Amino acid sequence: MALRASHALRRPFSSPPVSSKPSIRTGAFSVRCSSFDSHDARKLVLEVKEKLVKDYGGLPVGKNGRDDEDMIYWFLKDRKFVIQDAVAKLTKAIKWRQEFKVSELTEESVKSIAETGKAYVHDFLDVNDRPVLVVVVSKHFPAVQDPIENEKLCVFMIEKALNKLPDGKEEILGIFDLRGFGTENADLKFLTFMFDVFYYYYPKRLGQVLFVEAPFVFKPIWQLAKPLLKSYASLVRFCSLETVRNEYFTVETLPANFRV
Repeated sequence: MALRASHALRRPFSSPPVSSKPSIRTGAFSVRCSSFDSHDARKLVLEVKEKLVKDYGGLPVGKNGRDDEDMIYWFLKDRKFVIQDAVAKLTKAIKWRQEFKVSELTEESVKSIAETGKAYVHDFLDVNDRPVLVVVVSKHFPAVQDPIENEKLCVFMIEKALNKLPDGKEEILGIFDLRGFGTENADLKFLTFMFDVFYYYYPKRLGQVLFVEAPFVFKPIWQLAKPLLKSYASLVRFCSLETVRNEYFTVETLPANFRV
């Protein structure tokens, strides 16, 4: 999917833990002790805040805004604490959230496209305590389904999955159920859109992607898509239904559509 700047949600960026060590809180800012000194991290966060006030005063404030210190810290960490790089990526993300109206996405606003059953956030975490976003690719029909609605559903589901992150966890698991996939389900634009959204606006939130029971007809699509996904292609694992059952869930937590 071509990246479209046009919508935003609720809590994508929770306080970003970087280790299991105790957290340190200074004012409104909370980080975890790590190899990067917390005092230095705090100093860099404040530098970014000041720069955003000075150069991007028109950006929104509040949760996921230019003064959201946890969000600032997350993007600093993503950009290896290089201030200019973090500011560039962060301002792009904040503008996108505003233009895409992420905060206005609700269950009701995506209801019609969600009722296709093409994507859902699983009720249970995987064995690694990651929220699980499942895409049933055989129910995706780009020729007849509105691409804008597909994008809204994609972002809504990402936000919903991130809202399920347990304390101390940072990443979600994406599962593409490719059983029954046909050429009518192929959609390079949407696949590119989704991975671009993760790269630019939810960096380091996607821990792994499973392509389950990929049929032969899917392989040429993957060869075309793989270069477009850049480093994210390395997160993809082709696997069987049995692998999903045995390595990622317990009998009690396995998604219903993988029980048969």
